[in-house]
Amino acid sequence: MMNNLIEQFPDQIIESLEIGEKAVINAHDKEINRVYVAGLGGSGIGANYVAEFIRDECSIPYCVGKGYSIPKYINENTLAICSSYSGNTEETLYAFNAMLETGAKIVVISSGGKLIEAAQARGLDYIQVPPNSPSPRACLGYSVIQQLFILNKLGFIKDTFKSALRSSVDQLKFDTDDIQKSAKAVADRIYDKIPVIYTTDRMEAVAVRLRQQINENSKMLCWHNVIPEMNHNELVGWTEKHPNMAVIYLRNNDDFKRNQLRININQEIIGKYTDTIIDIFSKGNTLIEKAFYLTHLGDWISWYLSELKKVDAIEIDVIDYLKSELGKV
Repeated sequence: MMNNLIEQFPDQIIESLEIGEKAVINAHDKEINRVYVAGLGGSGIGANYVAEFIRDECSIPYCVGKGYSIPKYINENTLAICSSYSGNTEETLYAFNAMLETGAKIVVISSGGKLIEAAQARGLDYIQVPPNSPSPRACLGYSVIQQLFILNKLGFIKDTFKSALRSSVDQLKFDTDDIQKSAKAVADRIYDKIPVIYTTDRMEAVAVRLRQQINENSKMLCWHNVIPEMNHNELVGWTEKHPNMAVIYLRNNDDFKRNQLRININQEIIGKYTDTIIDIFSKGNTLIEKAFYLTHLGDWISWYLSELKKVDAIEIDVIDYLKSELGKV
């Protein structure tokens, strides 16, 4: 059951720390001046988290790709990370094969499959995470934390993320009852509406994650946008009554003051067109703690929505159908 997988998230963080500490990542024979991560879905969203976590520390660009092709700038000075929980994600395998021709430093994160086999056969560095999860989207901790360790072992970030992760575990375990209670209360308010998720630019990965979890676990459509960007376009779209929409703001008490002001004004404007506006504030001292708190709460929201909608949170038949049809060609 998906609820059991969500419950295990704090323990997954601990396990991921242990895996990362033991991982061996060899130095590259060329200077690395950029990072490119190939990954999709539950495996790809981890890279979005990492890009936000390291923005104030890592001195080289950290780019994320979610398709078949790779950019021309990937070369022998690139650290190329391929992240696929199954190891068989079609698009990531295409990108991996293209990277082999570039001279890039390739590191694989996977539980097995073709990616691990290829890495082993070619003598590439890889980190193997525990297999057999019925849902790759429930393995976010593995993806995020192994990418952080790769950067750490290659000297691009310091060790401070480790203490932040341990503090995050303590926070999630201490607040587990309140998190579930809050999540159920939100789900009760939005289960018959279209969720619209807004947050600031430092938390977009968390908003994307919540959107994806509502899509997959709750079998519902929704969308997200970020502040301040949406103040330059989407805000103008709020010009008529939308009683079927529920607007959720993912917030931090230390959000940039101008963004906090923008959110307050946004709510004044949007409040004229929908009665359902919900603020969800993070807890924690670091960006990692705050992001994982909101992520865990959001995962629980998606679970309670699935219960209210009476759908199987793990089932993804339409994606399986898509893959089977692609496999025929």
